[in-house]
Amino acid sequence: MNKRILITGAAGFLGSHLSDRFIKEGYHVIGMDNLVTGSLKNIEHLFPLKEFEFYHHDVSRFVHVPGQLDYILHFASPASPIDYLKMPIQTLKVGSLGTHNLLGLAKSKNARMLIASTSEVYGDPEVHPQNEDYWGHVNPVGPRGVYDEAKRFQEAITMAYHNFHGLQTRIIRIFNTYGPRMRLDDGRALPAFMGQALRGEDITVFGDGSQTRSFCYVDDLVEGIHRLLLCDYAYPVNIGNPNEITIKEFAEEIIKLTGTNQKIVYHPLPTDDPKQRKPDITRAKSILGWEPKVDRAEGLRITYDYFKNLPEFKK
Repeated sequence: MNKRILITGAAGFLGSHLSDRFIKEGYHVIGMDNLVTGSLKNIEHLFPLKEFEFYHHDVSRFVHVPGQLDYILHFASPASPIDYLKMPIQTLKVGSLGTHNLLGLAKSKNARMLIASTSEVYGDPEVHPQNEDYWGHVNPVGPRGVYDEAKRFQEAITMAYHNFHGLQTRIIRIFNTYGPRMRLDDGRALPAFMGQALRGEDITVFGDGSQTRSFCYVDDLVEGIHRLLLCDYAYPVNIGNPNEITIKEFAEEIIKLTGTNQKIVYHPLPTDDPKQRKPDITRAKSILGWEPKVDRAEGLRITYDYFKNLPEFKK
């Protein structure tokens, strides 16, 4: 019998790529999503497959999955500032109640559970690059606190279940990731810049553009998740691409890639926006034998090809 894996947030950007990967690996995938930020378009190609089933459900409410369950990947959460600022309560609930419900399900099924944490647990970091032993610099009552603290609580309750109940758990801290199936309207730099370039609008950079990010292509991230799930390590692991770039330089790369002549316009930096973001991936290299393979130029080209072929941009 195929191993069965529950993927929450399955209709989202990362969840849909994970569904593809685990079906390819021979798993039976049970996708779950409340479709608040996810889209069935991301997984419609999977519906004809007998190896895939879908539950339209909010994991903040009691979660029941009949039958055997070997693994759970918890990727249900608004993940972009535009979403979690619009849905602060839901964001906190999916990180707390949702994680609690799924840990209970994992315990009852004797399943291994991996949670999607984030580099945002480091807040606006005072340590650079960020390694997993750094505790972070987070404002719990600032606008970003609803996401940051939801993820920090998620890590804490996951470790509590691991330590108290002996549950097999894994924690991934995801740094900026990009690729096909991102939403153009999710507010993050890459889809925002590409959408503006494709619409012929000026590129909006917040602050002076000197803040840095490190962008990881989605296939590399999925490989890291796959390796972490199957390894024997319960503490947090950074997965991201340490190739750091300023937001201004990144905007210039997008303009060059798209062949447009937009100018860059500057808006005030949002509250508590991190000034630096770069993963220390020493732990991922040593434990998982993982490091990113796709360079940014190649990943951006693939992503741009995806966006420019969306119906709204086809001539």
